[in-house]
Amino acid sequence: MKLNRSLLTAAGLVSAQLAAALPHAPSSTASPSATSSATPGAFASTSGLQFTIDGETGYFAGSNSYWIGFQTNNDDVDLVFSHMKESGLKILRVWGFNDVNEKPAEGTVYYQLLADGKATINTGEDGLQRLDYVVSSAEKHGIKLIINFVNFWDDYGGMSAYATAFGGEKTDFYTNDKKQEAYRAYIKEVVSRYSDSSAVFAWELANEPRCQGCNTTVLYDWIESTSKYIKSLDSQHMVAIGDEGFGLDTGSDGSYPYQFSEGSDFAKNLAIPSIDFGTFHLYPSSWGTSNSWGNGWVSSHGAACKAAGKPCLFEEYGVTSDHCNIEKPWQQTALNTTGLAADLYWQYGDQLSGGQSPDDGNTIYYGTDQFKCLVTDHVAQIGSR
Repeated sequence: MKLNRSLLTAAGLVSAQLAAALPHAPSSTASPSATSSATPGAFASTSGLQFTIDGETGYFAGSNSYWIGFQTNNDDVDLVFSHMKESGLKILRVWGFNDVNEKPAEGTVYYQLLADGKATINTGEDGLQRLDYVVSSAEKHGIKLIINFVNFWDDYGGMSAYATAFGGEKTDFYTNDKKQEAYRAYIKEVVSRYSDSSAVFAWELANEPRCQGCNTTVLYDWIESTSKYIKSLDSQHMVAIGDEGFGLDTGSDGSYPYQFSEGSDFAKNLAIPSIDFGTFHLYPSSWGTSNSWGNGWVSSHGAACKAAGKPCLFEEYGVTSDHCNIEKPWQQTALNTTGLAADLYWQYGDQLSGGQSPDDGNTIYYGTDQFKCLVTDHVAQIGSR
């Protein structure tokens, strides 16, 4: 999702400012360490058109949290995963990136500094050690994580941050050698930290990659080569794209999301052998479609995934009001569509030590009536099948 918050800037420096305002855990001199606790067979996988998690094959519910890896109070991270486990949510998609073009104030969380043609990965206490704790806590609570490596949007750096550091345009991210070298170095660092972790559900290439006006071969070639690279580093975990599902003939009504104008071909990309499952998002208000239109969008992707013999993850969906009446039908459609294996609403919210977690307008907070409708009741329905 493109975050609709005026505080965000193209440079990504605001991520540092936001994180600096968060409560801090006591300082530590511990060195960076990877999480490594999985036993053979402990990894999530596909099983036909479904997912298998911890030996259970079926349909799963989950959510998104772009902010959890930027928390500096470990108790807040534990609280989120404790509440997720209690609620029956099994998968959480998190930002595995936090890029800046200028080094922020000391103690402010960022993962990578992109400046003057160089990329410097921050493995310190205010860097990837924060993501280390997220992975560690997820392991303890039995939550599976989808971790992605870059944002198409400018929030938390994104592909524009690479352009600022290495020159060129945002859209040449997929083909520029220097940018791809830095991107792959970052992938290698993150994957190597958690390649043995049972908490990782899947690695994800990017959040909502687009290439407007490009031939679909641009994204296809990048997806194919990058997913192969990730598999060469870690053959145990699944790999997905993180795309919105654009560019699809199956069930098409000719509307913008079904078109190929953003450079994406959903079915073609899904067929890449090193891509394990399909991902798609749903934001009718941003795409010029109606809320009821969304049910057909869900069904169309289920049909495309069934044809490909791979499961589909309904990875992001949300509205800013009337959540139950609008989003519940989408959940029902997903649950009843062959080819759909899980759904992750956007996004999870909770009461943290410093106040409420960020509200981007689509947030569903733990313990609210909306949470009961879209989480508690949904999980119960999944369990009754």
